[in-house]
Parts: sequence; C-alpha cells; structure tokens
Amino acid sequence: MPELADRPEAWPVEDSGYPYDGDGWVVKVRRDQVRRPGHPREPAFSRVVVEHPGAAVVLAVDDRDRVLCLWQYRHAVARNLVQLPAGLCDVDGEDAAEVARRELVEEAGFEADRWTHLASAYSSPGFTAEQGHYFLAEGLREVGRGDFRPEHEEAEMVVGWVPFAELHEAVVAGRLADAHLALAVLLTGARRH
Repeated sequence: MPELADRPEAWPVEDSGYPYDGDGWVVKVRRDQVRRPGHPREPAFSRVVVEHPGAAVVLAVDDRDRVLCLWQYRHAVARNLVQLPAGLCDVDGEDAAEVARRELVEEAGFEADRWTHLASAYSSPGFTAEQGHYFLAEGLREVGRGDFRPEHEEAEMVVGWVPFAELHEAVVAGRLADAHLALAVLLTGARRH
C-alpha cells in the first residue's frame, strides 16, 4: 500500500488547448490529451480541466463562540446558501492569508487578531485544480467595510452570527450544503476535541 499522503505526479500531456478562455473572468477551461505513463501503445485520452486560482475561506469566531455567516444566492446551484466569508486568490503576489484578511473586511467589516491556517484542500480534483485555503479567525473587532461596494449577488447578501454548536449540528445533520463551510466547521470542531 502506498504512503498515506498526497504526492506530486504529472502524466504526459500530448496536446492542450482552451475551448473557453474565461472571457475576462477568473476561470478558464482547458482540454488536455493525456497518456498513461508506461503504456505507450494505449491511445491518449481527453480530460477537461477548469483552471481556477483557488480561494481563501474564513471561519470567524467571536468571543461568544458565534460564527460570522453569510446568506448568499448562488446561481450555479439555484440556492441561497449559508456560507463563510471567502474570496478568490486572483491578485498576483497576494497569498491566501492576505486574501482571507481582505475578505473578512470586505464582506463583513471585521479584522482579527489571531489567525490559524486550518488546511488547504482541492474542491473537486476530478476536473479542477481549485484549492480552498481554510482559516480560523479569532479576536475579532469591527472596522467597517472600507470603500468596498457589494454588487450583483453580494448586494443581496445577509450577514449574521450563528452559535458554533448550532452551525456544527446543522452541518452534521446535512442541512447546509456549502462544502467550504462544512469543511471549515468540521476542521474547527475536530481541533476542539
């Protein structure tokens, strides 16, 4: 049995192209012709990859053990989801921790004194290299949203506080479907026990 750890590995790509280049937005769709290593007689096979810069996700907990949550419409799933402050890692030179700090201010108007990196994980590695970077933020203080002006779905977003125990129970019971929220809550819960 191999070691219980993910490891880098790249299979040969014979050809690659972009059927969708993002139209100026953050994602691109790439089609690769891939060969299985050590099997030169097998034909190459096609894989479609959604290129995505990744995101930073913030589980912000106040001194009353409440989590800052967002209720936001997500068109792709036609649902208003309970989510956590999060943002794309789409600014050159900005690491995920900086994105997390920026998003907590922009989406909720808070800064935190203590930051803990919980984990980084691929959201759906069968077709995208998108990686979520999960952070616990504590020692919160309200600072306002600065010059950030929400638009589109964010203009309708509702911000509120949910006790951690209640949020954890809702995740475990399957009432909340956002994977980023679920992973951050479960990681934080595991660290507490």
